[in-house]
Amino acid sequence: MSTPPALKVAAGWLLGLVLLGAGSLTAVTLLNNRMYGPEHQVGLYLDALRDGDGGRALGLLDASVPEGANPALLDGDALRGAVAPLQDLEVGPARDAGADRVEVPVSYSLAGTGHTTVLPLHRTGREWLFFDVWRFEGGVLPAAEVSVAHDVGATVNGIAVGLPGGTATLASFYPATIEVEYTRTYFAAPAQQILVDSPAPPEPLSLLTEATPELDRAVEEQLHGFLDDCAAQGVFQPTGCPFNYPTTERTVGGVRWSIQEYPATSITATADGYVIGPLEGVARIDTELRDFFSGAVRPISEPVPFEFGAELLVTQDDVVVTPVVRP
Repeated sequence: MSTPPALKVAAGWLLGLVLLGAGSLTAVTLLNNRMYGPEHQVGLYLDALRDGDGGRALGLLDASVPEGANPALLDGDALRGAVAPLQDLEVGPARDAGADRVEVPVSYSLAGTGHTTVLPLHRTGREWLFFDVWRFEGGVLPAAEVSVAHDVGATVNGIAVGLPGGTATLASFYPATIEVEYTRTYFAAPAQQILVDSPAPPEPLSLLTEATPELDRAVEEQLHGFLDDCAAQGVFQPTGCPFNYPTTERTVGGVRWSIQEYPATSITATADGYVIGPLEGVARIDTELRDFFSGAVRPISEPVPFEFGAELLVTQDDVVVTPVVRP
C-alpha cells in the first residue's frame, strides 16, 4: 500500500520544521555561548586593557576608582604598558558559582611564571528572549602604594608620575603589572615590578635609590679639592684639616704636603637624607728638621694617616659636600 502524495508532502514539511528548529536551537546555543556568554565579556574586558581603553574597561568591569587614588595608570600608554608583560593570556571556561553567578579564570605568565586571575560575573536577565546577559560583579579597583626616597616623582609603566611627599597610591586594573623606575642625575634605582592579580591591594612597592657615578664623581671632586687645599697650606698643622704633624723641631726649607691616598667614598640613603660614610686617607709630609741641641738636619718623608667625616646635601641640580673635622 503506497503513501498518499499529500501525506508525503506533510511529512517532508514536518521534518523540515524539526530540522529548522533543531538548527535554530543550536545557533542560539552557539550565539549564547560565544557572543553573550561570560567568557565573551571577559574577552572584551581584556581587549580593552590591551588597547589602553580605560573608559571601556572600567565600564565593562563595572568598577569604581578608589577615593583619593591616582588614576594615571588607568588609560593610554600606561595601561597598555601594564598589560604588555602578561604573556599567553587565555580565558578559561566559566565555573558555576551558584545563584546565577560564575567565575571565569584568566591564565597568563609573567617572567616565565604562571598565574591565574578569577573574574566573577552574574547573570542579569535575557535579551531577545534567548540570550543571557552577563555583567561583572563590580566593586572598587585595587590600588598600590608606591614610594621613592627623597623625591616627588618616578617613572611608572613608562610615564612620569608625581609622588607627593615621596609616596602615591595608584589605582590599577587587574590582571596588570606596575613597574616603577627612578633615574636622576645623582641617584637612581633599578626598576621593580609588582603584579596586580585581584581586587585586593598588592604589597607596597618602595624604591631604594643608590648613588650614580655622576654623584660619586661630584663628591670626590669636592673632597679632593678640600684635601688639596689643605696640602697647599705648607704648615705642620693646616687649619681646618684632618691631618697634621706634631713636632717641637724647626723646619729647614719649609713643609710640603701631598695626598698619598684619597679617601674612598660610600654614599647611602637614610630616612633623613644621604650620608657619606667615614673617610680615611693618607697624606705625606716632606720636610727637613733641625735638632735644637746639635743643629743637625734630618730629612723627613713620612705617611700621615687621617680620617674625617662629611655632610652631603643633594638637590636636583647641585651637590654640596661639607667636611667635618673633629679637633
